[in-house]
Amino acid sequence: MKQTLIIISGSPCVGKTTVASKLFKMFENSAYCDGDWMWTVHPFSIKDKRLRNCDKNISFVLSNYLNSKFDYVFFSSVVATYKTIREKIISDIDYDNYNIMGFTLTCSKDSLKKRHADRGDEGDVSYHWLELDAYPRDTVINTDDKTIDEVCKELYLHITNR
Repeated sequence: MKQTLIIISGSPCVGKTTVASKLFKMFENSAYCDGDWMWTVHPFSIKDKRLRNCDKNISFVLSNYLNSKFDYVFFSSVVATYKTIREKIISDIDYDNYNIMGFTLTCSKDSLKKRHADRGDEGDVSYHWLELDAYPRDTVINTDDKTIDEVCKELYLHITNR
């Protein structure tokens, strides 16, 4: 079996981290990289050129997981929503011969606003990421009115081709 890198992207508060951290435990011999954690800087700005170094850190971690022969490597991050950033991270992975599956999680603006409030985030809700097109070839999963378990099951079925 060829190793698989599974990328989960989408807006903040859409459920990426919660889904990815639960989903990777459903697969034996798997690893998980929370890319948003690697981007934890203040103030945060997607335009901050210094964050390209964070992209290199992500590529390094993903390379290590693949070189360590994990069958499934999960990577979740809001920045993977951006085509140029995702492609640079992938191109810097020092490993060959693996599959890539991409998923973009989405929800309605009302759901995002509620999740933002439930999480206790301060400040205004940004709908910017909801308005971006999904990465080409990603499977788009709408998380509205679904539990975390339901979203995980949907992704699991896609990943296992069931």
